[in-house]
Amino acid sequence: MLPTSTPTTAAPRSLRMARRAGALLALSACALSFAPPAHALAVEEASIADLQAAYRDGRASAHQVVAAYLARIAAYDKKGPYINSLITINPNALEEADALDARYRASGKFSGPLHGIPVVLKDNLDAVGMPMTSGFQGWKNYYPPSDAPLVAKIKAAGGIIIAKASLSEFAKGGGDNINSVLPGFARNPYNTAYATGGSSGGPAAALAANFAVVGVGTDTGGSVRMPASYCGIVGLKPTYGLVPIRGIMPLTLSLDHCGPMTRTVEDNALMLGVMAGYDNLDITSVEHAREDYLAQMGQPVKGLRLGMPAGYFDDLHPEVAKTTGEAIALLGKLAGGVKDCTLPSVTAFGNLGAMGETLAWHEDYFKKQPTKYMLPERRRLEGLAAANAKATDYIRAKWELESLRRTVDDSFSDFDLVVLPTQRILPPPLDELIKRAHDPKPTDPKVTSNTAPFDVFGLPAISIPCGFSKSGLPIGLMIAGPHFAEGKVLALARAYEQATQWHTRKPPLTPNTPKPPVVTG
Repeated sequence: MLPTSTPTTAAPRSLRMARRAGALLALSACALSFAPPAHALAVEEASIADLQAAYRDGRASAHQVVAAYLARIAAYDKKGPYINSLITINPNALEEADALDARYRASGKFSGPLHGIPVVLKDNLDAVGMPMTSGFQGWKNYYPPSDAPLVAKIKAAGGIIIAKASLSEFAKGGGDNINSVLPGFARNPYNTAYATGGSSGGPAAALAANFAVVGVGTDTGGSVRMPASYCGIVGLKPTYGLVPIRGIMPLTLSLDHCGPMTRTVEDNALMLGVMAGYDNLDITSVEHAREDYLAQMGQPVKGLRLGMPAGYFDDLHPEVAKTTGEAIALLGKLAGGVKDCTLPSVTAFGNLGAMGETLAWHEDYFKKQPTKYMLPERRRLEGLAAANAKATDYIRAKWELESLRRTVDDSFSDFDLVVLPTQRILPPPLDELIKRAHDPKPTDPKVTSNTAPFDVFGLPAISIPCGFSKSGLPIGLMIAGPHFAEGKVLALARAYEQATQWHTRKPPLTPNTPKPPVVTG
Protein backbone atom coordinates (compact mmCIF):
# COMPACT_ATOMS: atom_id res chain seq x y z
CA MET A 1 0.00 0.00 0.00
CA LEU A 2 1.32 3.44 -0.91
CA PRO A 3 0.95 6.44 1.39
CA THR A 4 -2.24 8.37 0.60
CA SER A 5 -1.43 11.38 2.75
CA THR A 6 1.67 12.99 4.16
CA PRO A 7 3.29 10.27 6.33
CA THR A 8 3.48 11.03 10.03
CA THR A 9 6.18 10.18 12.54
CA ALA A 10 5.76 7.21 14.88
CA ALA A 11 8.36 8.51 17.29
CA PRO A 12 8.33 6.00 20.18
CA ARG A 13 8.25 2.95 17.89
CA SER A 14 10.85 4.24 15.46
CA LEU A 15 13.14 5.16 18.34
CA ARG A 16 12.90 1.63 19.75
CA MET A 17 13.63 0.19 16.28
CA ALA A 18 16.60 2.48 15.81
CA ARG A 19 18.06 1.46 19.16
CA ARG A 20 17.59 -2.23 18.40
CA ALA A 21 19.19 -1.83 14.98
CA GLY A 22 22.12 -0.05 16.56
CA ALA A 23 22.52 -2.81 19.11
CA LEU A 24 22.50 -5.47 16.41
CA LEU A 25 25.19 -3.69 14.44
CA ALA A 26 27.30 -3.20 17.56
CA LEU A 27 27.08 -6.90 18.40
CA SER A 28 27.84 -7.86 14.82
CA ALA A 29 30.83 -5.57 14.65
CA CYS A 30 32.22 -7.24 17.78
CA ALA A 31 31.66 -10.65 16.26
CA LEU A 32 33.70 -9.62 13.24
CA SER A 33 36.81 -9.27 15.38
CA PHE A 34 36.89 -12.99 16.21
CA ALA A 35 38.61 -15.33 13.79
CA PRO A 36 36.11 -17.99 12.58
CA PRO A 37 36.98 -21.68 12.99
CA ALA A 38 38.61 -23.36 10.01
CA HIS A 39 35.40 -25.17 9.01
CA ALA A 40 33.20 -22.06 9.20
CA LEU A 41 31.27 -20.95 6.15
CA ALA A 42 32.43 -17.72 4.51
CA VAL A 43 29.38 -15.70 3.54
CA GLU A 44 31.25 -13.57 1.00
CA GLU A 45 30.13 -14.58 -2.51
CA ALA A 46 27.95 -17.37 -1.06
CA SER A 47 25.04 -18.43 -3.24
CA ILE A 48 21.60 -19.64 -2.21
CA ALA A 49 22.70 -23.23 -2.81
CA ASP A 50 25.90 -22.71 -0.77
CA LEU A 51 24.03 -21.43 2.27
CA GLN A 52 21.25 -23.99 2.15
CA ALA A 53 23.78 -26.82 1.83
CA ALA A 54 25.44 -25.45 4.97
CA TYR A 55 22.07 -25.39 6.76
CA ARG A 56 21.40 -29.01 5.80
CA ASP A 57 24.73 -30.38 7.01
CA GLY A 58 24.83 -28.27 10.16
CA ARG A 59 27.77 -26.02 9.25
CA ALA A 60 25.68 -22.89 9.70
CA SER A 61 22.34 -21.61 10.92
CA ALA A 62 20.27 -18.76 9.54
CA HIS A 63 21.07 -16.82 12.74
CA GLN A 64 24.80 -17.18 12.16
CA VAL A 65 24.53 -16.17 8.51
CA VAL A 66 22.44 -13.09 9.22
CA ALA A 67 24.81 -12.10 12.04
CA ALA A 68 27.77 -12.44 9.68
CA TYR A 69 26.13 -10.21 7.08
CA LEU A 70 25.20 -7.63 9.73
CA ALA A 71 28.83 -7.61 10.85
CA ARG A 72 30.00 -7.00 7.30
CA ILE A 73 27.48 -4.19 6.86
CA ALA A 74 28.69 -2.59 10.10
CA ALA A 75 32.30 -2.70 8.92
CA TYR A 76 31.83 -1.57 5.32
CA ASP A 77 28.65 0.36 4.64
CA LYS A 78 28.73 3.41 6.91
CA LYS A 79 32.43 3.35 7.79
CA GLY A 80 35.57 1.81 6.36
CA PRO A 81 35.24 2.25 2.58
CA TYR A 82 31.78 3.82 3.16
CA ILE A 83 29.73 2.10 0.48
CA ASN A 84 26.64 4.00 1.71
CA SER A 85 24.25 1.58 0.02
CA LEU A 86 21.71 0.88 2.77
CA ILE A 87 19.05 3.17 4.24
CA THR A 88 17.52 0.94 6.95
CA ILE A 89 18.65 -2.27 8.65
CA ASN A 90 15.88 -4.69 9.63
CA PRO A 91 15.93 -4.65 13.47
CA ASN A 92 14.09 -7.98 13.55
CA ALA A 93 16.40 -9.83 11.15
CA LEU A 94 18.01 -12.04 13.81
CA GLU A 95 14.64 -12.87 15.38
CA GLU A 96 13.28 -13.87 11.98
CA ALA A 97 16.37 -16.04 11.44
CA ASP A 98 15.82 -17.67 14.84
CA ALA A 99 12.23 -18.50 13.91
CA LEU A 100 13.37 -20.14 10.67
CA ASP A 101 16.04 -22.14 12.51
CA ALA A 102 13.49 -23.36 15.05
CA ARG A 103 11.07 -24.37 12.30
CA TYR A 104 13.81 -26.26 10.49
CA ARG A 105 14.92 -28.08 13.64
CA ALA A 106 11.33 -29.09 14.35
CA SER A 107 10.33 -30.24 10.86
CA GLY A 108 13.59 -30.99 9.07
CA LYS A 109 12.20 -29.06 6.12
CA PHE A 110 12.95 -25.65 4.64
CA SER A 111 10.22 -23.04 4.66
CA GLY A 112 10.67 -22.51 0.94
CA PRO A 113 13.24 -21.96 -1.81
CA LEU A 114 14.66 -18.87 -0.05
CA HIS A 115 14.87 -20.45 3.42
CA GLY A 116 17.37 -18.48 5.51
CA ILE A 117 18.53 -16.29 2.63
CA PRO A 118 19.26 -12.60 3.43
CA VAL A 119 17.54 -10.33 0.90
CA VAL A 120 18.07 -6.60 0.34
CA LEU A 121 15.14 -4.57 -1.01
CA LYS A 122 15.28 -1.32 -2.91
CA ASP A 123 13.63 1.21 -0.60
CA ASN A 124 10.58 1.82 -2.77
CA LEU A 125 8.98 -1.51 -1.74
CA ASP A 126 6.67 -1.73 1.25
CA ALA A 127 7.91 -3.99 4.06
CA VAL A 128 6.24 -4.10 7.47
CA GLY A 129 8.38 -2.87 10.37
CA MET A 130 10.69 -0.80 8.17
CA PRO A 131 10.27 2.69 6.71
CA MET A 132 9.51 3.06 3.01
CA THR A 133 11.28 6.28 2.03
CA SER A 134 11.68 5.98 -1.74
CA GLY A 135 14.76 8.11 -1.09
CA PHE A 136 12.54 11.05 -0.05
CA GLN A 137 13.19 13.03 3.13
CA GLY A 138 9.46 13.57 3.63
CA TRP A 139 8.84 9.83 4.09
CA LYS A 140 11.72 8.81 6.33
CA ASN A 141 9.27 8.03 9.13
CA TYR A 142 6.55 6.37 7.05
CA TYR A 143 5.93 2.75 8.08
CA PRO A 144 3.73 0.81 5.62
CA PRO A 145 0.81 -1.04 7.25
CA SER A 146 1.39 -4.16 5.13
CA ASP A 147 3.97 -5.85 2.94
CA ALA A 148 3.91 -5.40 -0.81
CA PRO A 149 2.56 -8.70 -2.20
CA LEU A 150 5.99 -9.38 -3.68
CA VAL A 151 7.66 -8.90 -0.29
CA ALA A 152 5.08 -11.20 1.29
CA LYS A 153 5.97 -13.88 -1.28
CA ILE A 154 9.68 -13.54 -0.51
CA LYS A 155 9.03 -13.89 3.21
CA ALA A 156 6.72 -16.87 2.65
CA ALA A 157 9.54 -18.52 0.68
CA GLY A 158 11.81 -18.19 3.73
CA GLY A 159 13.67 -15.04 2.71
CA ILE A 160 14.89 -12.68 5.42
CA ILE A 161 14.71 -8.98 4.54
CA ILE A 162 18.01 -7.81 5.99
CA ALA A 163 17.89 -4.20 4.81
CA LYS A 164 16.28 -1.56 2.59
CA ALA A 165 18.71 -0.14 0.04
CA SER A 166 19.46 3.29 -1.35
CA LEU A 167 18.02 4.61 -4.61
CA SER A 168 17.74 7.80 -6.60
CA GLU A 169 14.96 9.92 -5.13
CA PHE A 170 11.63 8.39 -6.19
CA ALA A 171 13.60 5.96 -8.39
CA LYS A 172 14.19 8.69 -10.98
CA GLY A 173 17.85 8.38 -11.82
CA GLY A 174 20.22 7.10 -14.43
CA GLY A 175 23.89 7.20 -13.58
CA ASP A 176 23.23 8.67 -10.16
CA ASN A 177 22.00 7.29 -6.85
CA ILE A 178 21.34 10.52 -4.97
CA ASN A 179 18.47 11.00 -2.53
CA SER A 180 17.50 13.27 0.35
CA VAL A 181 17.53 10.54 3.03
CA LEU A 182 21.18 9.48 2.97
CA PRO A 183 23.95 12.05 2.59
CA GLY A 184 25.91 11.66 -0.63
CA PHE A 185 25.80 8.89 -3.20
CA ALA A 186 26.06 5.14 -2.93
CA ARG A 187 29.62 4.18 -3.94
CA ASN A 188 30.79 1.53 -6.36
CA PRO A 189 32.52 -1.28 -4.41
CA TYR A 190 35.02 -1.76 -7.26
CA ASN A 191 36.20 1.84 -6.89
CA THR A 192 34.45 4.00 -4.31
CA ALA A 193 35.15 7.19 -6.26
CA TYR A 194 32.80 5.94 -9.00
CA ALA A 195 29.04 5.63 -9.43
CA THR A 196 26.86 2.59 -8.85
CA GLY A 197 24.31 3.50 -11.52
CA GLY A 198 20.70 4.26 -10.80
CA SER A 199 18.18 4.06 -9.64
CA SER A 200 18.68 0.62 -8.03
CA GLY A 201 22.28 1.48 -7.18
CA GLY A 202 21.85 0.61 -3.51
CA PRO A 203 20.90 -3.05 -4.03
CA ALA A 204 23.58 -3.46 -6.71
CA ALA A 205 26.34 -2.03 -4.51
CA ALA A 206 25.12 -4.02 -1.50
CA LEU A 207 25.28 -7.30 -3.41
CA ALA A 208 28.67 -6.53 -4.95
CA ALA A 209 29.97 -5.70 -1.46
CA ASN A 210 28.41 -8.88 0.00
CA PHE A 211 25.87 -7.32 2.36
CA ALA A 212 23.18 -9.84 1.31
CA VAL A 213 22.82 -12.84 -0.99
CA VAL A 214 20.14 -11.56 -3.36
CA GLY A 215 18.19 -8.36 -3.93
CA VAL A 216 15.14 -6.79 -5.53
CA GLY A 217 15.20 -3.68 -7.72
CA THR A 218 12.85 -1.79 -10.00
CA ASP A 219 13.41 -0.89 -13.64
CA THR A 220 11.59 1.83 -15.59
CA GLY A 221 14.35 2.86 -17.97
CA GLY A 222 17.14 0.51 -16.96
CA SER A 223 17.30 0.83 -13.18
CA VAL A 224 18.01 -2.86 -12.55
CA ARG A 225 20.36 -3.46 -15.47
CA MET A 226 22.39 -0.25 -15.40
CA PRO A 227 23.60 -0.68 -11.79
CA ALA A 228 24.04 -4.40 -12.42
CA SER A 229 26.43 -3.50 -15.23
CA TYR A 230 28.29 -0.86 -13.21
CA CYS A 231 28.62 -3.08 -10.11
CA GLY A 232 29.44 -6.40 -11.81
CA ILE A 233 26.34 -8.36 -10.81
CA VAL A 234 23.39 -10.04 -12.57
CA GLY A 235 20.20 -8.00 -13.01
CA LEU A 236 17.05 -9.16 -14.80
CA LYS A 237 14.11 -7.05 -15.98
CA PRO A 238 11.34 -9.59 -16.64
CA THR A 239 8.50 -9.32 -19.14
CA TYR A 240 6.21 -6.40 -18.26
CA GLY A 241 3.59 -7.58 -15.79
CA LEU A 242 5.20 -10.94 -15.00
CA VAL A 243 6.27 -9.75 -11.52
CA PRO A 244 3.58 -7.82 -9.60
CA ILE A 245 4.42 -4.24 -8.60
CA ARG A 246 1.53 -3.42 -6.26
CA GLY A 247 2.95 -2.00 -3.03
CA ILE A 248 5.91 -0.51 -4.89
CA MET A 249 6.25 3.25 -5.32
CA PRO A 250 5.50 3.92 -9.01
CA LEU A 251 7.57 6.08 -11.35
CA THR A 252 5.89 5.64 -14.75
CA LEU A 253 3.37 2.84 -14.35
CA SER A 254 3.25 1.92 -18.04
CA LEU A 255 7.00 1.25 -17.97
CA ASP A 256 7.62 0.10 -14.37
CA HIS A 257 9.08 -3.39 -13.85
CA CYS A 258 10.49 -5.21 -10.82
CA GLY A 259 13.27 -7.77 -11.07
CA PRO A 260 15.83 -9.88 -9.21
CA MET A 261 19.41 -8.73 -8.63
CA THR A 262 21.96 -11.42 -7.75
CA ARG A 263 25.59 -12.43 -8.05
CA THR A 264 24.88 -15.52 -10.19
CA VAL A 265 22.46 -16.45 -12.95
CA GLU A 266 21.27 -19.50 -10.99
CA ASP A 267 20.25 -17.36 -8.02
CA ASN A 268 18.52 -14.99 -10.43
CA ALA A 269 16.46 -17.81 -11.91
CA LEU A 270 15.49 -19.04 -8.45
CA MET A 271 14.49 -15.54 -7.34
CA LEU A 272 12.40 -15.02 -10.46
CA GLY A 273 10.51 -18.21 -9.69
CA VAL A 274 9.57 -16.80 -6.30
CA MET A 275 8.73 -13.32 -7.58
CA ALA A 276 6.66 -14.11 -10.68
CA GLY A 277 2.92 -14.55 -10.41
CA TYR A 278 -0.43 -12.96 -11.17
CA ASP A 279 -1.98 -10.35 -8.88
CA ASN A 280 -5.54 -9.46 -9.86
CA LEU A 281 -5.41 -6.25 -7.80
CA ASP A 282 -2.37 -5.03 -9.75
CA ILE A 283 -3.49 -3.30 -12.94
CA THR A 284 -0.12 -4.03 -14.60
CA SER A 285 -0.09 -7.76 -13.77
CA VAL A 286 -0.52 -10.33 -16.54
CA GLU A 287 -1.58 -13.95 -16.29
CA HIS A 288 1.09 -16.39 -17.39
CA ALA A 289 1.49 -20.09 -16.67
CA ARG A 290 4.03 -20.76 -13.95
CA GLU A 291 7.45 -21.82 -15.16
CA ASP A 292 10.38 -23.53 -13.50
CA TYR A 293 13.08 -21.02 -14.35
CA LEU A 294 15.82 -23.12 -12.77
CA ALA A 295 14.91 -25.97 -15.12
CA GLN A 296 14.54 -23.57 -18.06
CA MET A 297 18.01 -22.19 -17.31
CA GLY A 298 19.45 -25.63 -18.05
CA GLN A 299 18.10 -25.92 -21.58
CA PRO A 300 20.68 -26.25 -24.40
CA VAL A 301 21.69 -23.03 -26.13
CA LYS A 302 23.57 -24.47 -29.11
CA GLY A 303 20.74 -23.87 -31.56
CA LEU A 304 19.86 -20.34 -30.44
CA ARG A 305 20.19 -17.69 -33.15
CA LEU A 306 21.56 -14.41 -31.84
CA GLY A 307 21.06 -10.91 -33.22
CA MET A 308 23.06 -7.70 -32.81
CA PRO A 309 20.48 -4.90 -33.12
CA ALA A 310 21.43 -1.91 -35.27
CA GLY A 311 21.87 1.39 -33.43
CA TYR A 312 22.80 -0.13 -30.09
CA PHE A 313 26.53 -0.24 -30.83
CA ASP A 314 26.94 3.45 -31.65
CA ASP A 315 29.28 5.69 -29.62
CA LEU A 316 30.65 2.90 -27.46
CA HIS A 317 33.55 3.59 -25.13
CA PRO A 318 36.53 1.75 -26.69
CA GLU A 319 36.90 -0.59 -23.72
CA VAL A 320 33.17 -1.35 -23.74
CA ALA A 321 33.34 -2.07 -27.47
CA LYS A 322 36.30 -4.43 -27.07
CA THR A 323 34.99 -6.29 -24.03
CA THR A 324 31.42 -6.76 -25.23
CA GLY A 325 32.67 -7.65 -28.71
CA GLU A 326 34.72 -10.50 -27.27
CA ALA A 327 31.75 -11.63 -25.15
CA ILE A 328 29.41 -11.66 -28.15
CA ALA A 329 31.93 -13.62 -30.20
CA LEU A 330 32.04 -16.26 -27.47
CA LEU A 331 28.25 -16.34 -27.27
CA GLY A 332 28.13 -16.91 -31.01
CA LYS A 333 30.26 -20.01 -30.58
CA LEU A 334 28.17 -21.27 -27.67
CA ALA A 335 24.91 -20.72 -29.55
CA GLY A 336 24.03 -20.88 -33.25
CA GLY A 337 25.91 -17.83 -34.46
CA VAL A 338 25.40 -14.07 -34.45
CA LYS A 339 24.00 -11.81 -37.17
CA ASP A 340 23.01 -8.17 -37.55
CA CYS A 341 19.34 -7.41 -36.93
CA THR A 342 16.91 -4.57 -36.31
CA LEU A 343 14.34 -3.77 -33.63
CA PRO A 344 11.50 -1.22 -33.85
CA SER A 345 12.14 2.42 -33.01
CA VAL A 346 11.04 3.57 -29.57
CA THR A 347 11.68 7.30 -29.84
CA ALA A 348 7.98 8.14 -29.62
CA PHE A 349 7.34 6.26 -26.38
CA GLY A 350 10.00 7.40 -23.92
CA ASN A 351 8.01 10.43 -22.77
CA LEU A 352 4.99 8.72 -21.20
CA GLY A 353 6.12 9.92 -17.79
CA ALA A 354 6.41 13.45 -19.15
CA MET A 355 2.88 13.14 -20.48
CA GLY A 356 1.33 12.84 -17.06
CA GLU A 357 1.90 9.44 -15.40
CA THR A 358 4.63 10.62 -13.04
CA LEU A 359 2.91 13.88 -12.18
CA ALA A 360 -0.42 12.10 -11.63
CA TRP A 361 1.06 10.29 -8.62
CA HIS A 362 3.13 13.18 -7.21
CA GLU A 363 0.79 16.11 -7.80
CA ASP A 364 -0.80 16.33 -4.34
CA TYR A 365 2.48 15.74 -2.47
CA PHE A 366 4.33 18.20 -4.63
CA LYS A 367 1.79 20.97 -4.04
CA LYS A 368 2.00 20.49 -0.25
CA GLN A 369 5.77 20.12 0.21
CA PRO A 370 7.75 21.04 -2.92
CA THR A 371 10.84 22.12 -0.98
CA LYS A 372 11.30 18.61 0.45
CA TYR A 373 12.03 17.33 -3.05
CA MET A 374 15.64 17.47 -4.19
CA LEU A 375 16.49 20.11 -6.77
CA PRO A 376 16.72 17.79 -9.83
CA GLU A 377 13.38 16.12 -9.02
CA ARG A 378 11.74 19.44 -8.16
CA ARG A 379 12.77 20.90 -11.50
CA ARG A 380 11.47 17.86 -13.33
CA LEU A 381 8.04 17.94 -11.65
CA GLU A 382 7.78 21.70 -12.15
CA GLY A 383 8.49 21.12 -15.83
CA LEU A 384 5.84 18.42 -16.06
CA ALA A 385 3.27 20.66 -14.40
CA ALA A 386 4.14 23.56 -16.68
CA ALA A 387 3.94 21.41 -19.79
CA ASN A 388 0.24 20.69 -19.10
CA ALA A 389 0.21 17.70 -21.47
CA LYS A 390 -3.05 17.08 -23.28
CA ALA A 391 -4.98 13.99 -22.26
CA THR A 392 -5.56 13.16 -25.92
CA ASP A 393 -1.82 13.09 -26.61
CA TYR A 394 -1.28 10.74 -23.67
CA ILE A 395 -4.06 8.39 -24.80
CA ARG A 396 -2.66 8.22 -28.33
CA ALA A 397 0.81 7.45 -26.94
CA LYS A 398 -0.66 4.67 -24.79
CA TRP A 399 -2.45 3.18 -27.80
CA GLU A 400 0.78 3.21 -29.78
CA LEU A 401 2.67 1.65 -26.88
CA GLU A 402 0.18 -1.20 -26.63
CA SER A 403 0.37 -1.76 -30.39
CA LEU A 404 4.17 -1.87 -30.26
CA ARG A 405 4.15 -4.40 -27.42
CA ARG A 406 1.71 -6.61 -29.32
CA THR A 407 3.88 -6.63 -32.44
CA VAL A 408 7.50 -6.42 -31.25
CA ASP A 409 7.81 -10.20 -31.02
CA ASP A 410 7.40 -10.31 -34.80
CA SER A 411 10.93 -8.86 -35.03
CA PHE A 412 12.29 -12.14 -33.64
CA SER A 413 11.49 -14.10 -36.82
CA ASP A 414 15.01 -15.06 -37.88
CA PHE A 415 16.79 -14.70 -34.54
CA ASP A 416 15.86 -15.88 -31.04
CA LEU A 417 17.63 -13.43 -28.73
CA VAL A 418 19.55 -10.18 -29.04
CA VAL A 419 22.95 -9.47 -27.46
CA LEU A 420 24.37 -6.00 -26.89
CA PRO A 421 26.27 -3.84 -24.38
CA THR A 422 24.19 -2.88 -21.35
CA GLN A 423 25.86 0.51 -21.08
CA ARG A 424 27.76 2.36 -23.81
CA ILE A 425 30.07 3.98 -21.26
CA LEU A 426 32.06 2.97 -18.19
CA PRO A 427 30.80 3.88 -14.71
CA PRO A 428 31.32 7.64 -14.34
CA PRO A 429 33.14 9.34 -11.44
CA LEU A 430 30.91 10.52 -8.60
CA ASP A 431 32.34 14.04 -8.93
CA GLU A 432 30.97 14.24 -12.45
CA LEU A 433 27.46 13.19 -11.40
CA ILE A 434 27.33 15.44 -8.35
CA LYS A 435 28.29 18.47 -10.43
CA ARG A 436 25.68 17.52 -13.03
CA ALA A 437 22.95 17.20 -10.37
CA HIS A 438 23.59 20.79 -9.26
CA ASP A 439 24.17 22.25 -12.72
CA PRO A 440 21.33 24.59 -13.80
CA LYS A 441 22.08 23.88 -17.47
CA PRO A 442 20.32 21.01 -19.31
CA THR A 443 22.20 17.72 -19.30
CA ASP A 444 23.81 16.25 -22.40
CA PRO A 445 21.14 14.29 -24.31
CA LYS A 446 23.72 11.86 -25.69
CA VAL A 447 22.61 8.24 -25.33
CA THR A 448 24.84 6.35 -22.87
CA SER A 449 22.60 3.36 -22.09
CA ASN A 450 20.91 0.62 -24.12
CA THR A 451 18.40 -0.30 -21.44
CA ALA A 452 15.34 1.96 -21.88
CA PRO A 453 13.97 0.53 -25.18
CA PHE A 454 13.38 -2.84 -23.52
CA ASP A 455 11.18 -1.21 -20.87
CA VAL A 456 9.15 0.25 -23.72
CA PHE A 457 9.01 -3.11 -25.49
CA GLY A 458 8.16 -4.83 -22.18
CA LEU A 459 10.62 -7.62 -23.08
CA PRO A 460 12.79 -9.68 -20.71
CA ALA A 461 16.38 -8.45 -20.58
CA ILE A 462 19.29 -9.43 -18.35
CA SER A 463 22.66 -7.79 -17.69
CA ILE A 464 25.58 -10.06 -16.81
CA PRO A 465 29.23 -9.18 -16.10
CA CYS A 466 31.41 -9.74 -19.17
CA GLY A 467 34.70 -8.11 -18.20
CA PHE A 468 36.44 -5.16 -16.62
CA SER A 469 38.07 -1.96 -17.81
CA LYS A 470 41.80 -1.43 -17.48
CA SER A 471 41.05 0.56 -14.33
CA GLY A 472 39.07 -2.34 -12.82
CA LEU A 473 35.51 -1.13 -13.42
CA PRO A 474 32.86 -3.71 -14.41
CA ILE A 475 31.35 -3.92 -17.90
CA GLY A 476 27.97 -5.55 -18.55
CA LEU A 477 26.45 -7.47 -21.45
CA MET A 478 22.71 -7.51 -22.07
CA ILE A 479 20.70 -10.45 -23.43
CA ALA A 480 17.04 -9.94 -24.35
CA GLY A 481 14.29 -11.89 -26.04
CA PRO A 482 10.60 -11.82 -26.93
CA HIS A 483 7.83 -11.75 -24.32
CA PHE A 484 8.08 -14.53 -21.72
CA ALA A 485 11.41 -15.78 -23.11
CA GLU A 486 12.97 -15.56 -19.63
CA GLY A 487 13.97 -19.24 -19.82
CA LYS A 488 16.05 -18.77 -22.98
CA VAL A 489 17.53 -15.50 -21.72
CA LEU A 490 18.61 -17.16 -18.47
CA ALA A 491 19.94 -20.22 -20.29
CA LEU A 492 22.22 -18.16 -22.55
CA ALA A 493 23.34 -16.02 -19.62
CA ARG A 494 24.14 -19.15 -17.62
CA ALA A 495 26.05 -20.71 -20.52
CA TYR A 496 28.21 -17.59 -20.76
CA GLU A 497 28.72 -17.48 -17.00
CA GLN A 498 29.89 -21.10 -16.97
CA ALA A 499 32.28 -20.45 -19.86
CA THR A 500 33.93 -17.47 -18.14
CA GLN A 501 35.05 -16.38 -14.69
CA TRP A 502 33.95 -12.74 -14.59
CA HIS A 503 31.22 -13.43 -12.01
CA THR A 504 33.83 -14.74 -9.56
CA ARG A 505 35.80 -11.50 -9.42
CA LYS A 506 35.31 -9.66 -6.12
CA PRO A 507 35.73 -5.96 -5.31
CA PRO A 508 39.11 -5.10 -3.73
CA LEU A 509 37.52 -4.05 -0.42
CA THR A 510 38.90 -4.22 3.11
CA PRO A 511 37.63 -2.37 6.19
CA ASN A 512 40.64 -0.07 5.73
CA THR A 513 40.03 0.75 2.07
CA PRO A 514 40.37 4.56 1.87
CA LYS A 515 37.28 6.60 1.04
CA PRO A 516 38.19 8.99 -1.81
CA PRO A 517 36.84 12.50 -1.30
CA VAL A 518 34.23 13.77 -3.73
CA VAL A 519 32.74 17.20 -4.33
CA THR A 520 29.63 18.07 -2.33
CA GLY A 521 27.89 20.27 -4.83
